Parts: sequence; structure tokens; C-alpha cells
Amino acid sequence: MQANDARTLLQCAVPTAAAGIVAVAVAFALAGGKGAVGAVAGTALALANMSLGLYMLQRTARQWPQVFQMMGLALYAVQFLVIAVLLGVLKDTTLFNVRAFAFAVLAATLVWVAAQLRAHMKMKILYVDPEAAADAKKSAPAESPS
Repeated sequence: MQANDARTLLQCAVPTAAAGIVAVAVAFALAGGKGAVGAVAGTALALANMSLGLYMLQRTARQWPQVFQMMGLALYAVQFLVIAVLLGVLKDTTLFNVRAFAFAVLAATLVWVAAQLRAHMKMKILYVDPEAAADAKKSAPAESPS
């Protein structure tokens, strides 16, 4: 993992975990212990889902940059389907409060996306390699003064 990839992951995971802590506190206050367990499970699902997606997207960008945009769109569709299927499978569970689970997944996902947007907006990625440009100027033949 490159340094800017780890920085992006950290800038996304920390606010999401903080939102998860808030979601656990709110769920505990509103739904008791089962609500807190549901919020923890929802936050963990969102963190795992979004982290894995970011890792796969960054790996794709390095190996196959020509399919990066298509992979990003497909990845978000798969992430949405994974969460939707898990919500459907767990809708009748008695292990935790499903509403707290669903709202924690939603809140954590929204915070992750906002943090990822902010991280990418603040990232300074060079789109021109200054060393290559300097080398190209040095190796270009000098023009004749006419």
C-alpha cells in the first residue's frame, strides 16, 4: 500500500469510527443494549465494506488504470448490493436491534463517502512529473538562432 493510499484510508476510517461511536451511544440511549450491539455491527459492516472497496479500487488503479472508472462504478454497485442483501438476511434477527443496525450502516457509509471525498479533494497528486519534464528539456536539441 502506498503512502497516499494509507493516508486516504486513515482519513476515511477515523471519522467513520467516530460516527460509529456516536451511533452506538444514540442506539444505546434509544434501544438499549441490543441497539448498541446493532450499531456496533452496522458500523463494523460499513467500515469493512468500504475499506475493502477502497483497497480494491486502489489496486485496480495501479494494475489496470484503463478500467479504473468502470471498476469504481461496479464497486459501488456491489457494495450497495452486499449491504442490501445483509439487511434482508438479518431483518428478522433477534441478536440485535435491526433498526439501529440499518441506521448505523447508513450513517457510517455517508460519513465514509464524505471523508473520502474530502481526502481526495485535499490530496496533492501531481499530474505532470516535474523530473521527467526537466529531463525532456535538457535532452531536447537546442534551436539554431535565426
